[in-house]
Amino acid sequence: MKKRGTGIGCMWYGIGNTGLPNPASAFVEWLDDGTANLLVGCADIGQGSDTILAQIVAEELGISAENVMVTSADTLVTPEGGATSASRQTYISGNAARLAAKEAKQVALAEAKDMLTTNGNVDFAQGLVVVDGTPGQLQVKEVVNSCRMKGKLTLGHGWFNPATTGLDANTGAGAPYGTYAFATQVAEVEVDTQTGKVEVLRLVASHDVGKAINPKLVEAQIEGGSVMGVGYALLEEVNVNKGRISNPNFDAYLLPMSLDTPEIYSFIVEDLEPTGPFGAKGVGEPALIPTAAAVANAVYDAIGVRIYSLPITPERVLQALEEKAAAEVAAKG
Repeated sequence: MKKRGTGIGCMWYGIGNTGLPNPASAFVEWLDDGTANLLVGCADIGQGSDTILAQIVAEELGISAENVMVTSADTLVTPEGGATSASRQTYISGNAARLAAKEAKQVALAEAKDMLTTNGNVDFAQGLVVVDGTPGQLQVKEVVNSCRMKGKLTLGHGWFNPATTGLDANTGAGAPYGTYAFATQVAEVEVDTQTGKVEVLRLVASHDVGKAINPKLVEAQIEGGSVMGVGYALLEEVNVNKGRISNPNFDAYLLPMSLDTPEIYSFIVEDLEPTGPFGAKGVGEPALIPTAAAVANAVYDAIGVRIYSLPITPERVLQALEEKAAAEVAAKG
């Protein structure tokens, strides 16, 4: 017999290192053609941070993201960015990149005002100099070249370290993170009571990410993390025998594949973070944290028995059902 159930999982997650110094630096330099080069220590390991940081710099400078070249994680030339972990890079390196872009922009804005001999409000948009909201004929690259001719350095530096404190050894009180991510996921499962197999049919994931700098990348992070959460809930387990791992290869250490992936519905909640770059914060680990809880609660809803050990394998489901049946018989006397 197959039974279906629905479960919910909620989480909060501190962005960055816990109560420790957590800085990142960045450099942004205007190039002769009006484009920009971002140097940042953040390592893009597939999560799309290079794209996100380019968008942040482009927004600050008033140019398109395609015109921002990113040099990242090159220890020969890039400043320290900290680890790509703890969902910290959009928030921390993003702030550093924005501050670097802002400093570089101020140099160019001052030069543009001198070139136009104006006291109006000067800004950049689409590669042009804008005065009091009206684009003119002067191009940003002309401003940059004018800076070159005068020996002005068109390089900006940014550094950001979240305002945190350590935890009190006695009370545990403190401010260990600069900001937090929040999420709720709902899972629908189908449990085969004869075989013990659990299948996740649908997963709804709602995540507060601050400002979604790149919604497509945020959705990809949520979906990828949710699939990892399904693996954590149902498949992945390290078996140790006499101090040795007995399943060190992927033929025995099971990972979720395409056929194990449920329908995933991602919902982005944009509650802007005041200390984040344009209101953004992270969505790395938060995507997988509530999944296992949602799946476990859905299994309980389906078969009426709690399973407290992960992964929820067929063997554990059948054992739980047998123990439930035995307890019901004993209760009847």
